[in-house]
Formats: sequence, C-alpha cells, structure tokens
Amino acid sequence: MRKLLSSFRELAGILKDYVGRESPLYFAERLTEHYRRENGEGPLIYLKREDLNHTGAHKINNAVAQALLAKRLGKKRIIAETGAGQHGVATATVCARFGLQCIIYMGAQDMERQALNVFRMRLLGAEVRGVHSGTATLKDATSEAIRDWVTNVETTHYILGSVAGPHPYPMMVRDFHAVIGKETRRQAMEKWGGKPDVLVACVGGGSNAMGLFHEFVDDTEVRMIGVEAAGNISTIFDSLIICQVSTSWIVPTRSIF
Repeated sequence: MRKLLSSFRELAGILKDYVGRESPLYFAERLTEHYRRENGEGPLIYLKREDLNHTGAHKINNAVAQALLAKRLGKKRIIAETGAGQHGVATATVCARFGLQCIIYMGAQDMERQALNVFRMRLLGAEVRGVHSGTATLKDATSEAIRDWVTNVETTHYILGSVAGPHPYPMMVRDFHAVIGKETRRQAMEKWGGKPDVLVACVGGGSNAMGLFHEFVDDTEVRMIGVEAAGNISTIFDSLIICQVSTSWIVPTRSIF
C-alpha cells in the first residue's frame, strides 16, 4: 500500500498547499508559566498545532491520502463513519476536492450533539445517514459503514478514520498520520536540538496518538502518554473478540454478550 501511494507525487503537494502542512510546533509560553513550580523548575510545553490544518484537525491527513488511493483504484463512491464529526468533515472535504460521491454514517445521538458538523458535511455535498441501531453512536455507525462497504465493494472505498477495523486499515491510518511524528522530531531538533522527553496525546479512535507516537516507538528515552476517557481503556480491560470483521481488544459490557 505504501509503495502504491509513493507514486502519488501529488500527495506531498496537496499536504503542503491544500492541507497546510507542516503544522507548527508552538511553544505554549503561558501554559509553561502556569505549571512552573515555585523553585522555577517545570516542563517546557510545546503544542503540535494539528488544529491549524484545513478542516481544523489531524483527520485530513488520512482522508486526503485515502481519497487519492480510491482514485487510483478507480472507486467513485466514498463512505466513512464519524463520531464527533471531524473525520466526516475531512472526508466530505476531500471528496468535494476530488469530485467523489460521499456518504457519511453517523449515530443519531452524535448527529444531535454535533449538528454544526452535520451541517458542514452536507454543505460540502455529502449525504449524512443517521444510524439509530444500538447506542446510536460511533460503533454503530462503523458497523453500518462496513455493511455498506462489503455490499458495494466493487465501486466503493471505505475511508476508515480510526486505528481499527480489518487489515490493512490500522496500518494505513498509522502511516498516513505518521507525518505528525516525523514533523515533530524534525521541529524539536530545530528548536532545542534534541527529542521531546514526554509525548502526550488524546486517545479516541487512536489516529492522533498513533500518528505522533509511531515515529518515537524505538526511542526508549521518550515517554509516551495516551489520555483516554475513564472506563474505556481497552489495553487494561483486555477482552479479545471478533468485532466489526477484525479481532480487537475491547472494553466489554453486558450488552455485547
């Protein structure tokens, strides 16, 4: 897959001119001052400003690369799942950019909570399909998207936005977001001549954290901290099941079984 995309010389140009990469590594002066101890010691806090990318999040990195892949494969129809709406907005944006049909699956509850992003997706020409089954949230939207995909696989490409699902999706999402960590390493060397001591990333679907962490996996001196919602840490509550056509670690609930 990586070899296939290496032929897309336009990808680097689109990431630069359309997405707006590279994103700044910004020294958060006031936040650093806030956490400085009385003796003057404390961390120097830098923010990798993925929010400054086009569409306002890191999600566009993966979406634009997969859209190029879909074009290379001759697929004209794109589907995606979304929870908060950022991946849906990114997918709708790249589909508008490349002239592709776009269908977004979103839980009915999430559509109510994220009405503004639903509006943005529709404004970009996407069809947003509400999912009312189960908890009517992201996992149910993902299930519906996979059902659509396997039914229409000859004409449809599924742009999955999380480090989840069947192979090669976790690998693809990791590789397409790895630009975050690669830029961070280079920018850190330019700014202070070394590596970060600690990396901190939020963990939802995992794409943001994986994009930052992957570059530093072999640097044993760099601590990596993922911050996840309490009660949802699948690496601690280790139940291994077949979920959404892949073997996954999950947090089990009675409703699953």
